[in-house]
Amino acid sequence: LAVKDPTAVERANLLNMAKLSIKGLIESALSFGRTLDSDYPPLQQFFVVMEHCLKHGLKVRKSFLSYNKTIWGPLELVEKLYPEAEEIAASVRDLPGLKTPLGRARAWLRLALMQKKMADYLRCLIIQRDLLSEFYEYHALMMEEEGAVIVGLLVGLNVIDANLCVKGEDLDSQVGVIDFSMYLKSDDDIGGKERNVQIAAILDQKNYVEELNRQLNSTVSSLHARVDSLEKSNTKLIEELAIAKNNIIKLQEENHQLRSENTLILMKTQHHLEATKVDVEAELQTYKHSRQGLDEMYNEARRQLREESQLRQDMENELVVQVSMKHEIELAMKLLEKDIHEKQDTLIGLRQQLDEVKAINMEMYQKLQVSEDAMKEKNEIIGRLEDKTNQINATMKQLEQRLQQAEKAQMEAEAEDEKLKQEYVNKSESLQKEFSQKEKQLLQLETDLKIEKEWRQTLEDDLQKEKETVSHLRIETQEIINLKKEFLKLQEKNKQLKSICQDQEAALQELASKLSESKLKIEDIKEANKALQGQVWLKDKEATHCKLCEKEFSLSKRKHHCRNCGEIFCNACSDNELPLPSSPKPVRVCDSCHAILIQRCSSNVP
Repeated sequence: LAVKDPTAVERANLLNMAKLSIKGLIESALSFGRTLDSDYPPLQQFFVVMEHCLKHGLKVRKSFLSYNKTIWGPLELVEKLYPEAEEIAASVRDLPGLKTPLGRARAWLRLALMQKKMADYLRCLIIQRDLLSEFYEYHALMMEEEGAVIVGLLVGLNVIDANLCVKGEDLDSQVGVIDFSMYLKSDDDIGGKERNVQIAAILDQKNYVEELNRQLNSTVSSLHARVDSLEKSNTKLIEELAIAKNNIIKLQEENHQLRSENTLILMKTQHHLEATKVDVEAELQTYKHSRQGLDEMYNEARRQLREESQLRQDMENELVVQVSMKHEIELAMKLLEKDIHEKQDTLIGLRQQLDEVKAINMEMYQKLQVSEDAMKEKNEIIGRLEDKTNQINATMKQLEQRLQQAEKAQMEAEAEDEKLKQEYVNKSESLQKEFSQKEKQLLQLETDLKIEKEWRQTLEDDLQKEKETVSHLRIETQEIINLKKEFLKLQEKNKQLKSICQDQEAALQELASKLSESKLKIEDIKEANKALQGQVWLKDKEATHCKLCEKEFSLSKRKHHCRNCGEIFCNACSDNELPLPSSPKPVRVCDSCHAILIQRCSSNVP
């Protein structure tokens, strides 16, 4: 025979008892009239069985005095898991007669039955088994399938209407004992099977109707929630429509403003285009004038070339006669010198232009040094221009070298006429090439000058903007410096005021302490005066020596007389001084009675 697990047997027995108690309670309630009181025996037995089911497998918790084992701990969790159970928990805690956790758990079960939500509450507990594991063992009834079965059986108790008075009952001291005699069968039970079948059918119908009501209530609540959400969304949409209309109106106004601004911009651009057209025409005229000058130069050069060709032909015709040849060579040399001088003049003009371009480049370079970080690309352009100027200088040097070669050729022309002819032809061809190259270079220089002018304008604009930003920053820094100075001055004033306040507080404390001491001394003096009112002063002739030091009075040791006790002291012995608010100087006090001493003249002093 296989040995059964005792915990499984306990669970099965408790499940069977729960079935019997729930079935008997429903049958008796239907026959009794469905509304039950707290004195009804089947109902009491049902609560006892439920206590046993909830106590099964409950963990023992240590307290200060003893070990505690109650079902109120897991039932308190329902409040966190099911929000509708907060009312039951609050009402149970507020009951005045309950003192133990077991009594609170019994009251909670009764209130849950009256609400017809015991099954719902316990179902929430069973679902959260990780939380139940803190209170129950792993083999407990609430942790196994039997707990789910009991929760399903508790749904049938919704048929019963219970009217229980929890406030007056003594739930702390009740004894939970199951009465098995109520569940034993009798002969009357056999005859009432048909009636039980009818009752079961009626209960099934009622349960069906209640479930329908619950579903309808849930659908109604969901519909209400949807209606609320739709109303909120409708209000939001209305607000958004109003905002959108306002935005449309604003956009229309902005559109009108933009159109007006667009018309103004068009007018301005038209005026600007007209001005630029005028400037372009003026530039074209200047370019035409310069081009005309260059054409004239070119025509002169061609004319000179034609003259030189004619001279060459004359030289060839007149080579036959040597004498005429010499004269013609001398004339040709003179003409060549004149041409060379003219070419030198042209070269001097080109050099002046190059010097001007160099001066402009130097000025641009000096301005670019201020904004080196922002003008790297411009530096590259200037470098290209400098390369071009270097190329022009190289070409000029080449021209000068060629001129020197021409002069040497003229010196050698007398000796070698044939060589001079060939060199002359070569020179004419090279001059034509050089003139064409110079024209191209002039065009490039004009374009470069235009680009440099544009860059100069942009650089000047950037420099003005940077100057404005620097001035703004300087103003802001000056303001910040002034604020810092004012703040430092205020801090110094604050420190001075704090030190003055501290000194005044210390002086007030010292004055208060001195005043309190002086008040105490004055009170002592008054008491001594009252005690010594009947005493008589000594005569001056009798008082010849101090009472304390027993030395004779003199000019240096003056008499001080106590008005209360009548004793006489010298000024050396009466050192006790007392500050008074009425007198600026402190007053001497008697050592015995603490009364004020009066200075009296000695017998020797008038």
